[in-house]
Amino acid sequence: MEVKWLEDFLALAATLNFSRAAEERHVTQSAFSRRIRQLEAWLGTTLVDRATYPSRLTDAGVRFLPVATQMLQDLYDVRKSFQAEEMAEARQVTLTALHTLSFTFFPSWFTRLNRRIGDLASQMLPDSGSLEENVISLVDGRSDFLLTYQHPVVPMLLDPGQFEYYQLGRETILPVSAPAPDGTPLHRIENGFHSVAYQKVSFFGQLVSGALADRLPEENCVHVGSMSVGLKAMAAAGWGVVWVPESLVGAEIAAGTLVEAGAGDWRIDVDIRLYRSRENRRAIVERIWAELARPDF
Repeated sequence: MEVKWLEDFLALAATLNFSRAAEERHVTQSAFSRRIRQLEAWLGTTLVDRATYPSRLTDAGVRFLPVATQMLQDLYDVRKSFQAEEMAEARQVTLTALHTLSFTFFPSWFTRLNRRIGDLASQMLPDSGSLEENVISLVDGRSDFLLTYQHPVVPMLLDPGQFEYYQLGRETILPVSAPAPDGTPLHRIENGFHSVAYQKVSFFGQLVSGALADRLPEENCVHVGSMSVGLKAMAAAGWGVVWVPESLVGAEIAAGTLVEAGAGDWRIDVDIRLYRSRENRRAIVERIWAELARPDF
């Protein structure tokens, strides 16, 4: 069975004239007649009564007409849906990102990228809360990109021969606390201070312990979580000190609902990086990577 046989049959059913139907199908009449006979041979029955003029459909042809019409419509519909999916897939990139970056950095950055490249779509995989799991999503190919913070004290276990990155920016991680009535920090970084901490497997958990461990006073951890936005809310409610990205707490600091809990040397500067596998040769990934290489990006 060939699709063109069905299309030929529908053209013939509409005209009941072999010559006109062949013209509509842009083939010679002999080729057209041969294809109708091939369809009849495949079905094992005669579809067209050729002894009359104009030709007419046999009883089998009349019964087969709605079947052929529906078969072609179904084929066209599924082809159209596959083509739409293919087009969407061709312009969509999948990312794994630290939860904070997914709403503080990514939206404006991706908007800028889209303005330069055009017609992009994105899918963001959920942040597992574990740096290792986020890295694995890139290694096993579930993600085209990994958007993450990076600092020397937090190992990024990616082979530089297989994975590459661009540095997209910088961020400052600072300790904050709810304010006391006089506007000073309710909690300060001193022995026994109350802390709102990250899970140890998270990026921020490893960052704070790695960057400050040699001088961090003894703390009383009153809450452990994995997401900066949740820990920020706990700090604002007065539970303790938490280290969070400056971009996440700028509005609260400006409004006075959070205050910096330590001097400037308690701040930690980190890179914002986008990683990809060198083996990922999807056209859209290559276009994005080439755009990031441009000096004016």
